[in-house]
Amino acid sequence: MEYRRLGSSGLKVPALSFGAGTFGGKGPLFSAWGNSDNAEARRLVDICIEAGVNLFDTADVYSDGASEQVLGAAIKGRRNDVLISTKMSLPVGDGPNDAGSSRSRLIKGVDDALRRLGTDYIDLMQLHAFDAGTPVEEVLSTLDTLVRAGKLRYVGVSNFAGWQLMKSLAAAEKHGYPRYVAHQVYYSLVGRDYEWELMPLGRDQGVGALVWSPLGWGRLTGKIRRGQPWPEGSRLHDTASFGPPVEDDTLYDIVDMLDELAGETGRTIPQIAINWLLQRPTVSSVIIGARNEEQLRQNLGAVGWSLTAEQIGRLDKASGKTPAYPHFPYHLQEGFARLNPPAV
Repeated sequence: MEYRRLGSSGLKVPALSFGAGTFGGKGPLFSAWGNSDNAEARRLVDICIEAGVNLFDTADVYSDGASEQVLGAAIKGRRNDVLISTKMSLPVGDGPNDAGSSRSRLIKGVDDALRRLGTDYIDLMQLHAFDAGTPVEEVLSTLDTLVRAGKLRYVGVSNFAGWQLMKSLAAAEKHGYPRYVAHQVYYSLVGRDYEWELMPLGRDQGVGALVWSPLGWGRLTGKIRRGQPWPEGSRLHDTASFGPPVEDDTLYDIVDMLDELAGETGRTIPQIAINWLLQRPTVSSVIIGARNEEQLRQNLGAVGWSLTAEQIGRLDKASGKTPAYPHFPYHLQEGFARLNPPAV
C-alpha cells in the first residue's frame, strides 16, 4: 500500500481508505448501502489492515451512530494500528442544537462519537457541511480547544464551497487555530466538478482530498450498461435520488471507454476508475466501500499498478466537459490559460 501525506500535514494516510457507511445499516439510505454487523465488519477490517488500509471513515449521521458503534467494536484491541476519521455537523435530531457546528454541538458531538467508537481520541474530525449560522471563529476556536484537550488530532471539512473553505483557512491563520488539512469531496469520472475550483485551492493551500463515492454513486461498477435496465440488486433503485446526478449519455460514454481499457489492462471497471483518481493532483486517499468481502478485495486491486499517460488521456477526454462560469474562460481561451494553468 502506498502512503501519502494528508495535505500539508505530517500525517501519512493510505492511498485507499475504507468507508464504514455500510456498517450498521439503518434507515432507507444506509440500509441500501449495506448492513454489516459486528462480525462481518471485523472481517472487513481484518482484510483492510492486512492490505495496509489503516484509515477508516465514518460519520455520526451514518445509521444514526450505528456505523461508529460497529466500527468501534471492529477495531477493539487494535486502536493503535488504525486511523479513525469521522464527521459531524449534519442534523442528528430535531432539537435546536442538534445540527450545525456551534460550540455546543461540536463539544457534545465529539464526546458522543468518542463513546460510540470506544476510544479517547479521533485522528481526523471533519465538518460534514458548512454552517452559515455559526461564525467561523467560533467553530475554529472550539476545534482548537478539542485539539488541545487531546480529543482530536487533525481537523478537516467535507462538501465545502471554495469561499467557505478559504474563509475558514484565513481565519485559522489569523488567530493561530488549527488549519483544515483535509477536504472530503465527491470526485469521480462522472463527477469532475472538484477540479474547477476546489482542486486548485487544495493545491495552493495544502488541503488534501479524501474522495467519497469514487464510483459515481455506484454507477461505475461495470453493471450499468447502455440500453439496459439497472440490474436487480443495484442500490441505485433505492438511492439514486440521494446522490449526484449524472447525464445518461455522459455515463455511457465513460463506461464504454472503461470497457475498452479493461480489455487492454485486464483490470475491472471499478479498479480502473479508482486508479484514475489516484493519479489526480491533491488526492491523498480514495475512500472505498464494500458490502462484502468480494467487493472489498476487488476494490483493493486498484493499487499496485498505474494507467499509462495515454490511457489517462482517453479517460480525460471521455469524461471531460466544459466547466461553468467563471471557470470556462481559463479552459478555453489561450490568454486566460497562460495566466492560470489548469490544476490537472
